[in-house]
Amino acid sequence: QIHKQHNAEAPELEQAFPRMAQTEPSLDHDISWFLLPSYWAKMVVAFISLLCFANSYDGDFVFDDSEAIINNKDLRAETPLGDLWHHDFWGSKLSSNTSHKSYRPLTVLTFRINYLFAGGFYPVGFHVINIILHCTISVLMVDVFSILLGGLQFTNKGRRLNLAPKTSLLAALLFAAHPVHTECVAGIVGRADLLCALFFLLSFLGYCKAFRENKEGHNFSLFWVLVSVVLGAIAMLCKEQGITILGLNAVFDALVINKLNVLELIQKLLHKDKSLENAGLLRKGLLLRITLLMSGGASILYTRWRIMGTGPPAFTEVDNPASFADSLLVRAINYNYYYSLNAWLLLCPWWLCFDWSMGCIPLIKSLSDWRIIALAALWFCLIGLICQALCSEDSHKRRILTLGLGFLIIPFLPASNLFFRVGFVVAERVIYLPSIGYCILFTYGFSLLSKQAKKKKILAVAVLGLLLLNVVRCALRSSQWRSEEELFRSALSVCPLNAKVHYNVGKNLADKGNQSAAIKYYREAVRLNPKYVHAMNNLGNILKERNELQEAEELLSLAVQIQPDFAAAWMNLGIVQNSLRRFEEAEQSYWTAIKHRKKYPDCYYNLGRLYADLNRHIDALNAWRNATVLKPEHSLAWNNMIILLDNTGNLAQAEAVGREALELIPNDHSLMFSLANVLGKSQKYKESEALFLKAIKANPNAASYHGNLAVLYHRWGNLDLAKKHYEVSLKLDPMAPGTKENYNLLRRKLEQLQKKGG
Repeated sequence: QIHKQHNAEAPELEQAFPRMAQTEPSLDHDISWFLLPSYWAKMVVAFISLLCFANSYDGDFVFDDSEAIINNKDLRAETPLGDLWHHDFWGSKLSSNTSHKSYRPLTVLTFRINYLFAGGFYPVGFHVINIILHCTISVLMVDVFSILLGGLQFTNKGRRLNLAPKTSLLAALLFAAHPVHTECVAGIVGRADLLCALFFLLSFLGYCKAFRENKEGHNFSLFWVLVSVVLGAIAMLCKEQGITILGLNAVFDALVINKLNVLELIQKLLHKDKSLENAGLLRKGLLLRITLLMSGGASILYTRWRIMGTGPPAFTEVDNPASFADSLLVRAINYNYYYSLNAWLLLCPWWLCFDWSMGCIPLIKSLSDWRIIALAALWFCLIGLICQALCSEDSHKRRILTLGLGFLIIPFLPASNLFFRVGFVVAERVIYLPSIGYCILFTYGFSLLSKQAKKKKILAVAVLGLLLLNVVRCALRSSQWRSEEELFRSALSVCPLNAKVHYNVGKNLADKGNQSAAIKYYREAVRLNPKYVHAMNNLGNILKERNELQEAEELLSLAVQIQPDFAAAWMNLGIVQNSLRRFEEAEQSYWTAIKHRKKYPDCYYNLGRLYADLNRHIDALNAWRNATVLKPEHSLAWNNMIILLDNTGNLAQAEAVGREALELIPNDHSLMFSLANVLGKSQKYKESEALFLKAIKANPNAASYHGNLAVLYHRWGNLDLAKKHYEVSLKLDPMAPGTKENYNLLRRKLEQLQKKGG
C-alpha cells in the first residue's frame, strides 16, 4: 500500500536563476577528470599546495629577505607604527631619492607582527605564514575558477552554483602546483605578492556577490561593489599589482553579467549605431558600476602618487638595461622579448632563477638576432587568441578566452615597462597573478582537446603526469630556496652571464670565511660587468685583508670613479690608504665618505683610528664620540676611547666613559675588561676584580683577561690568585706579551717569601 502523507512535508526545491545563457555547453561534459564535492576538491587543492612548498618551512632568510626584514627598522617595536605609512617596503623614507617607491605598508605590518610574536628574527614563523597564505589562495581559486570557467549562477536562496566542478578543480591544481610560484612562497619577501593575491581574489568574489539577488539582470548590491573597491585598495597596499583587480571586475561585469559582445560593440561604435543600448553598454547599472570602479581606482592611484612624493623611483641601467636604450625600436623589441620569456616561464617553468638582471638576458640590438623568433611566436599566439576571443561565433568561447587573456595580461601591466620603468628584467614573482589567466587558457585548451580526442583517459593521464612533474619541481625548487648557498649556486647554470649571481655566490663564500673561492667569483662578476662597483668594493676588502694593498687600492679607486657617491667604497679606500701610510689621502677619503653618508658611524670610527695613529688625540676622541652618538652600541669606538684616555693618563675621564658605555651595552665583555684595567690603575681593586671576573665568565678563553686579572692580584698582594691566573693565561697563550715576565717576577717573589719564612 502506498502512503501519501509525505506530500504535505515535501521540501521546497531551490530555483536557480542564471547569469549566463542556459544553452552554453559545460566544459566538464567532455573531459575525463575527477568529480569531487566542493569541500573535498578544496581539501585536495590545499594538500597539493602544502605538498609543493612544505619543505621550505625551515629555510633561512635569503637574498632580499636581509634588506626587507633583518635590516628593516620598521619591524622593530621601537619604530612608531605610523612610520610604516611613510616608508617604502625596505624601510627607507618614500621622500628619499634612493627609495624604490615600493609602497607596501600592510605587508611590512605582517612582517612586524611575525617578528613580535617570534621574539626576534626566526625565519620559521615567516615561512609558515607564506605557506598558509598560498594554500588559502589556492583554495579560493577553486571558487574563482568555477565562476570564470562555468559562469555566475545563484539559487533563489542566494547560494552560488559550481557549474564547472571538474575544470575548476584542474585549474586550481595547476595554480597550486605551478613552480613559478616558488619565489613568492619560499622567499619571505614574496609575502607581498601572496597578500596582494589574497585580497585581489576577495575583491573579485566580493564583486560577484553584488549580483546574488539579481534575478532580472538589473539589480545589484551597491554595498558589495564598494567592498570590492576597498579590498582592491587593500590589495594595492600589499603590492602595487592589486589595483588591477578593479579593471578585471569591470571586464567580468561587461562579459559575464551583461554578456557584452566586444566585436559587435566596436562595430556599432565605428558606425555610430544608435542601438548601443541593445548591445549592453547602457544596460541599467553597468555604467554606474564601472564608474564606481574607475573613480575608486583613480582615487586610490592619486593617493598613492601623493604619498610616494609624486616622483618616479630611480633605477640603474644594470637593473633594466632595455629601458635605458636610446632607440625606441630596441626598447620595444626587448620589452616584447621579456614578455615572451615570462610566457615561457608559465609554459615551461624548468629554468628558474632568483635574479634575471645584469647581463643574464643580453639586449637584442639587431633584427638578425635569432631571439626575434620568440617575439614572433608570442604575438602569433596572442593575436590568434585575441581573434578567437573577439570573432568566434561561440559566446562561451569568447567569454572564456577574453577572461583568460584579461587575467593573463591586465595584472602584468604594472610590470610591463609600458607606463613606467621597473627595476628588473624578468621577475618570477610578478607572474603569480597572471598565472591565473594561464590556468584558464590551459584548462580551456584541455577541454577542447578532450572533446576531439577519442582516448580521453590518455589525455587525462598526461595532464595528471604534468601536475605530478610540477609538484616535484616545486619541491626541488623550494629546497633550493632554503639557503643562500643553494639558491645562488642554482642560478649559475641558468644565468651564467649574470654578474649578480657570481657576486652573490662570492659574498656567501666570503661570509663563510672562504676568501680564496670568493675572490674567484668576485673577479668573474667584475669581468662580466666592468662597472659593478659593489663587486669591486667587496673584492677590494678581501684583498685589503690579505695585505694585497696595491690591487685593493686600484679596485676601490675605480669604484669611486664610476660611482662618486659610493660612501662604503670611499671608507674602504681610506682604510687601504691608511695601511699604505698615506695619511692625508686617507683622511680625505674618510671625509668624502661622510659627505655622501652623513650618518656613518663606522667611518667615524676608522677616522678616529687614523687620528690616533697621528697622535691627534682630541680629534680621535671626537671622531669616536660621533660614532657612538650615531650608533650607541658601537663597542669598538667606546673601547678605543677608554684605551686612549687610559694610555694618556686621563683615568677619571676613562672611567666615566667606561661606565657610560656599560650602561648602554651592559653585556659587552670587552668593555668590562677595559674599564677593569682603568679601575685597577685607580686602585679600585674590588670593583676592578668584579669586572674582570664577569668578563672572564663571558669569555673564559681570553688569555689577556686572565693575564690582566693576575696583574691586578699581583698589585693587590693576592699572590696565590695572581699565580693561578698567570698560569691560566700562559696555558691559553704561551706567547702572551709581558705575561711570562710578570709570572717569573711573581715566582721569584714567592721564592723570596718562602726563604724568609723558612
